[in-house]
Amino acid sequence: MTKKILFINQEMTPYVPETAMSLLGRNLPQSIQESGCEIRTFMPKWGNINERRGQLHEVIRLSGMNLIIDDTDHPLLIKVASIPQVRIQVYFIDNEDYFTKRQMTVDETGMEYPDNGERAIFFARGVLETVKKLRWAPDIIHCQGWMSAVIPFYVKTAYQDEPSFANSKVVTSLFYNQLKSDLGTNFKRCVQFRDAKLDLLSTYNEKFDFLELGKLAIDYSDGIVEAEKDINQDLVKYSHDKNLPFMSFPGDNYAQPYQDFYDSILDK
Repeated sequence: MTKKILFINQEMTPYVPETAMSLLGRNLPQSIQESGCEIRTFMPKWGNINERRGQLHEVIRLSGMNLIIDDTDHPLLIKVASIPQVRIQVYFIDNEDYFTKRQMTVDETGMEYPDNGERAIFFARGVLETVKKLRWAPDIIHCQGWMSAVIPFYVKTAYQDEPSFANSKVVTSLFYNQLKSDLGTNFKRCVQFRDAKLDLLSTYNEKFDFLELGKLAIDYSDGIVEAEKDINQDLVKYSHDKNLPFMSFPGDNYAQPYQDFYDSILDK
């Protein structure tokens, strides 16, 4: 039976500049698809993405939903593009306030956006609602980057009874620290949704920073990947203390190690 892998990426080339994360976000789905798996790939529609050059277009049948975050309606726009030569389709989560008019983690002056937490929440719910609409049930959900850190929590709580995710296993990749400041005091309140209740967050610090966000992702994941060298060792230790399946940094020849890791998670 063909494995279905959902990649939820913070960054992917060629849509954003090349980094370790964006290159992995681009190349790993390709290698997994070439191994015979069925994939879907999502990322935020950051404001610095050139829609014309990337040939993005809106998917009307998937757009139009309003997501309520902190008692405010935020329209969800879904766009799609294909990476030439490799037959990879990329779905983009967009919203005028959170993404269209913004850069990535920081603004033009280098300051982090104060509502980065809300942006991550919107992205997470936008991805999961869209996958539901696609009537597609992934075996593995692979989260890469802090923007996807809320996904494991939602999959195992708010969306646990949804047919698309009832049997999904979640893998989280750990990268270097990209957030210098915390996500503000209202993050816990904003992240509440259905069974993702506030009391489940009582063990975390009131202010969510990169470390707390990583712990949240780890706590609700089925496996952890050391995606690059020099990542936060506190999160590595936290993963080991949880006795979670852990894949150490595999180096440049990573296609087969990732496939083997997915298989080991699915066999548990």
